[in-house]
Amino acid sequence: MSTENEGTAVPPAPSAPPVPVDTPAASVPPEQGVSRGTDPVDPHQGTAPSQGPAYPQETGASQGGTPTATLPPVPSGAPGAAGPAPEAGAWPPPPPATPSYASGGEGGSGDVWGSSYQQPAPKPKSGGRGGLVAAVLVAALVAGGVGGGIGFWAADRNDDSTGSTTVAASQSGGDLKRDPGTVATVAATALPSTVTIEAEGSNGEGGTGTGFVFDTQGHILTNNHVVAEAVDSGKLSATFSNGKKYDAEVVGHAQGYDVAVIKLKNAPSDLKPLRLGNSDEIAVGDSTIAIGAPFGLSNTVTTGIISAKNRPVASSDGSAQSKASYMSALQTDASINPGNSGGPLLDANGSVIGINSAIQSSSGGGLGGTSQSGSIGLGFAIPINQAKTVAQQLIKTGKPVYPVIGASVSLEEGTGAKITEQGASGSDAVTPNGPAAKAGLKPGDVITKLDDRVIDSGPTLIGEIWTHQPGDTVKLTYTRDGKQQTAEVTLGQREGDS
Repeated sequence: MSTENEGTAVPPAPSAPPVPVDTPAASVPPEQGVSRGTDPVDPHQGTAPSQGPAYPQETGASQGGTPTATLPPVPSGAPGAAGPAPEAGAWPPPPPATPSYASGGEGGSGDVWGSSYQQPAPKPKSGGRGGLVAAVLVAALVAGGVGGGIGFWAADRNDDSTGSTTVAASQSGGDLKRDPGTVATVAATALPSTVTIEAEGSNGEGGTGTGFVFDTQGHILTNNHVVAEAVDSGKLSATFSNGKKYDAEVVGHAQGYDVAVIKLKNAPSDLKPLRLGNSDEIAVGDSTIAIGAPFGLSNTVTTGIISAKNRPVASSDGSAQSKASYMSALQTDASINPGNSGGPLLDANGSVIGINSAIQSSSGGGLGGTSQSGSIGLGFAIPINQAKTVAQQLIKTGKPVYPVIGASVSLEEGTGAKITEQGASGSDAVTPNGPAAKAGLKPGDVITKLDDRVIDSGPTLIGEIWTHQPGDTVKLTYTRDGKQQTAEVTLGQREGDS
């Protein structure tokens, strides 16, 4: 899905200073305008919680939409009335009036920044960099006027000076030797192995996301929601940081895990897979580096820390047909925006510890939702230990395998995950002879812990179960008729998305 980033109207740039009328042979150049162009951007189809149909086995859609952030409104205040016009021939002209930023300051209006003023008539909308370019040009004109006056004064006082005041740096930035582990060093190593993915469905709709090299055979690891549009008769391409672009195809995708593997066609022989770390060893406070294409801006690097671990997250791509994905996520405050999805989350050593997948924002939508809001410092990544296992399964068989307990649970928030009275489409809530049934669980039981992990809802339970493998044995703590009980459950499996 493509959106245009529309700029905001900007007050006109200040005109050049007046030219003294008695200056002989003074030529006045024609006044130049500011062009405000458009810059369409293709943000990727991201993830955000959304209501959807329930899975037959302990799965289901998330509760409501994940809010997304909106940029704060531009303060309506502006500088107060301009000062008196400069006298003819005065140079440099007096500086413009300074706005008051303090509460109750001169020219201010209470607790707002600066004094109020009449908003200029809106100009026709234009997208992309229009507002930014106009603002930069205004600043350049003001700085140019001041600089001109200072330059004239300095020349008048140093007519006989022939010395240079220019100071040259001892070496250029590109020649600096950076220690291993710096963000610049990690980025320089990881960027050549990170790709910007463009996915387009047969209906022409699609988006932009990110992925990274998984092996030397040309497999790229990314999110399911990044490539979902291109799964059936769509177009898929991956562009490296050096500009080389390759067609690709989907090898396998796991909607529930939100993991997908694509493969480059005619892959180059010099691919360098990113080194995979151990997400189980990550600690809160560890440094993180995210690489992606936020709002289509490829090869963007942001930094932060691990803010939390084992964060239960249910997300979807925002479409009505989408089922939810579940994860026990790594939370980071590294800036993640629409287009970062599928990109690597790295540790300070440059090892991949997660796949950037979802964001929490302050208003409706999310990564790929209808609202293209930005980061508020709450980003979530699929732990790489889980993603690696899923990717290997997809490469091997093309289909995901999910561990299950064989019971349908409610997705409502509460004090635990309640086993429903009836399963999806009228099926049994507890699968006969399934793992939960063998352990003695019944409809109405409320699961409150899985091993030592507290379970507060159905989505949390699903996310925790999916961090395990079929055949693993887990201890479930549950309440029945107000009494707490425990049971050991050997996880079964389900193949494919349903």
